[in-house]
Amino acid sequence: MDPQPTSLQRLHNVEKRIVRVLDLAGSVMDELASSTGPRADVLAAYCRDFMQFIKEIQTTLREEIKSACEYRPFEKCDYSARISNEICSKKLEYIIEQLDDIKESIN
Repeated sequence: MDPQPTSLQRLHNVEKRIVRVLDLAGSVMDELASSTGPRADVLAAYCRDFMQFIKEIQTTLREEIKSACEYRPFEKCDYSARISNEICSKKLEYIIEQLDDIKESIN
């Protein structure tokens, strides 16, 4: 069983499909410019392939964009919460020291 392709591999496959789409467009132009006239069955096959590649490109790009938008590397990280707690703890220690100093100065 093959591992899932990475995002970079999927985007590389999109690039290959785009090149293939451009090749198909060139083939259609050649067929349209043919001296014997365009063959409807050949044009239909090219158009079918073209549309299939466009659909695959669109689907893959949509998935990659959605994946990129959902990617939050620090979302599950507790660093900010730990730092915030540490800062609050230090503030409380400082306040307690200040209160102790005030208490001593009153006595």
